[in-house]
Amino acid sequence: MAAAEDTVSLNSANQLHGITLKMILEQLVARYGWAALGRKIRIRCFTAEPSIKSSLTFLRKTPWARKEVEELYLRSR
Repeated sequence: MAAAEDTVSLNSANQLHGITLKMILEQLVARYGWAALGRKIRIRCFTAEPSIKSSLTFLRKTPWARKEVEELYLRSR
């Protein structure tokens, strides 16, 4: 089972190669807007005075939140 999880993780990493977190966030905000993004992923930095800078700071320090954002990006491509 762990091997399957590692494969999924590796595939996600390969699909995101060359794409920065800032690029991901900017594309998601352009597509959904802050309000819808905050509803899709319950993170306070998306709902309370959202900005790219504050969101990037939070996402870089919080692996589970970054993973959710990356997964939404991959699903919405």
